[in-house]
Amino acid sequence: MFQIMVAEDDRSTARLMRAVLSHAGYEVVLAENGLKALEILDSHHVDLIVMDIMMPGMDGYTLTETLRNSGNNVPILMLTAKQLPADKRKGFLAGTDDYMTKPVDEEEFLLRIKALLRRAGIVHEHCLRIGKVTLDYDALSVTREGETQTLPPKEFYLLYKLLSYPGKIFTRIQLMDEIWGMESETVDTTVNVHINRLRKRVEKYPEFEITAIRGIGYKAVLK
Repeated sequence: MFQIMVAEDDRSTARLMRAVLSHAGYEVVLAENGLKALEILDSHHVDLIVMDIMMPGMDGYTLTETLRNSGNNVPILMLTAKQLPADKRKGFLAGTDDYMTKPVDEEEFLLRIKALLRRAGIVHEHCLRIGKVTLDYDALSVTREGETQTLPPKEFYLLYKLLSYPGKIFTRIQLMDEIWGMESETVDTTVNVHINRLRKRVEKYPEFEITAIRGIGYKAVLK
């Protein structure tokens, strides 16, 4: 499931966007301004950002420029009440991928998001990239600098889940439900065994590590 960040300081607008996106099948994380968005991006994988321009602390233009200057090419859709051509030019010069004026048409909003994801290659490639590491969901493979490992399905799904949300702690029960299914009779020790095998496979990768949170579960930590 794709994760979309909504950077919007107006709470009612943010809640509406979250409802629309959640109904369309996306996971949504909210940020009330640009500074909070940067904080979240330090520890979370996001597939696309929907952002307002006029936000306190750090506006949308500055946030976009900051991300692009740091090499972050996450697709960005700017939403704003500003309708002048000069405002749109400023947005595109800052590095946004698309631009809509408020109030937005919900159907067009969702179509533009799908187009941005497709344009970014996320939908077709079904890949996740962390530094020099590429996870290919369809091939169940992990590649780094030309060396490819094909993982057993459960190990791959665990790794893909953890790396999709770096810094987020997943309980063993959450991972069991996600990977093995809620009806499975798998016990949580099975998760431990698979995680231990997975750690050995990726222990030489400098981009990340899988960390155990005692008594709770696991998370992926980017280095």
